[in-house]
Amino acid sequence: FLSASDQKPAADAKPIELSEVVATVNGKNINRAQLQDIFNAAVQSSGMNVADLSTAQQLGGYTQLLNDLIDRQLLLDAASKEEVSSEDVDAEIKKFKSQFPDEAIFDAQMKQAGMTSEKLQNDVREELKIRRWMESKVKPAEVSETDAKTFYDSNIKEFAQPETVKASHILFMVDADAPADVVKQKEEAAKKAAARAKGGEDFTKLAKELSEEPGASESGGDLGFFPKDRMVPEFANAAFAQNINDISEPVKTQFGWHVIKVTDKKAAGTVPFDEVDDQITSYLKTMRQREAVQNVMKSLKDSAKVQTFLPAAS
Repeated sequence: FLSASDQKPAADAKPIELSEVVATVNGKNINRAQLQDIFNAAVQSSGMNVADLSTAQQLGGYTQLLNDLIDRQLLLDAASKEEVSSEDVDAEIKKFKSQFPDEAIFDAQMKQAGMTSEKLQNDVREELKIRRWMESKVKPAEVSETDAKTFYDSNIKEFAQPETVKASHILFMVDADAPADVVKQKEEAAKKAAARAKGGEDFTKLAKELSEEPGASESGGDLGFFPKDRMVPEFANAAFAQNINDISEPVKTQFGWHVIKVTDKKAAGTVPFDEVDDQITSYLKTMRQREAVQNVMKSLKDSAKVQTFLPAAS
């Protein structure tokens, strides 16, 4: 709940004293221990110490996490009648375990998180209940072609693209503090590579053979399409000045000497709708699904009786 950039020395801050009951949700208590456990876990996963957090930061963290606990309790109450079998729980845990290299690592992670087998089964059962209940309330969002096109037209500036080129290069690396004779030696090697490419040798094969760029033996020096501002100026200026299939003379940058081949160009313009139709549709479905879930949560909160007992901000 806090990023490292939020961390500030707080020598005068004291740990916040929580009451035994930090909230009630429709008469059910959320206890201090529940909130403290997830607060401690969140602080630990952020790589911070509670002592380094100001009182306001601590209170902000507690408030955010308590709201999460309240939402979960509301959902558990709403989903209490959902049926989940032991087989369903076991299948979900098996799926979860499959994300780990082996069972020993899984067990170690669970132990580190303080997660017992019984607690894992209970948590998974609760999650499945909530998921099934929410799925019964929120149907998959529908997005028509017209919806996607309307979004595209309304946000046309977002689909503008600068001029781009597609290029490959052969890099002869030079350290920043390399002596002049080494710089010269690398330049001569680049000149020989450029001559071979201009003489008709396959550029990709040359890059795999000669380039000192990490990964060049697999990529063949292919950089894909890029706008001018993505590369260092010396490289970009040379690449954008070339014609398709031109081979450059050696170009010096902070990385060393490059031999560049431009293989394609795209003029500045607007990405056509049919190229982004699927992305827009996926985005709108996600947004509508999220909005539907938020509306369900709002309805639960509006009809619930919730009280919180965190200390007031000073």
